[in-house]
Amino acid sequence: MLTTQYLPGTPCWIDVNSPDADRCEAFYTGLFGWRSITLGPEHRDYRFCQVEGKTVAGISHATEDNPAAAWLTYFQAPDADAIAKTIEQAGGTVVAPPLDIEGQGRMAVFADPAGARFAVWQPGATRGLGLVTEPGSLGWVELYVPDLAAARAFYEAVFGWSIHDMPMGDMSYPVISPAGGGEESSMAGLAELEPGDSPHWVPYFEVPDCDATVSLAQQLGGTVRAPSVSVEGVGRMAFLADPHGARFAVITSSA
Repeated sequence: MLTTQYLPGTPCWIDVNSPDADRCEAFYTGLFGWRSITLGPEHRDYRFCQVEGKTVAGISHATEDNPAAAWLTYFQAPDADAIAKTIEQAGGTVVAPPLDIEGQGRMAVFADPAGARFAVWQPGATRGLGLVTEPGSLGWVELYVPDLAAARAFYEAVFGWSIHDMPMGDMSYPVISPAGGGEESSMAGLAELEPGDSPHWVPYFEVPDCDATVSLAQQLGGTVRAPSVSVEGVGRMAFLADPHGARFAVITSSA
């Protein structure tokens, strides 16, 4: 499961890029009960979203260079510059080269060979999210790509992930753990992309009641991409999009 220990290669930050940060903030604070704190104009009004004083996500303003409304997952990296070279060598693309965030850390944005965007975070004063796996916080991330074998090879080469196939009914689900973390540290999964869709990472947020959250999301202007479904031994989950189209999932995990 996700923790805030943040071994190299684990999800350590998420933020949503939005063309209307105010409406975006209203949606997510209404949905998850977050409190939003702006960092001010000197940081382009970037916003920290918190649960009981612990940061669970960020909100960033869309720009001409990055207009799409989408969630971005950041993976911990001891050296952002070194991993940028590794990613290029493995067939990935540098979308935004490594840059410092005023002593807080160093980040870079990439696309994997299929085109799914992700980021890395080299921690400084900010190690990562302050809360995970609790209601209103990140509980899982999932990658949707057309070629699972190619994705496994790429991310194993980049992060050294351990990927094992978990039986799930008549199918198997590739589950990702960080290098040296063991299966109990599983944090992400791989899923086959539906025809016509674009490769992407999806964050899952833990919620107390999946169905109630889905209903509330619709009231707040969100849309349902896939209705609630129960998975034995996992929990009840649904796939949603915020009012600007950024995709995410919610899950009420099994006890």
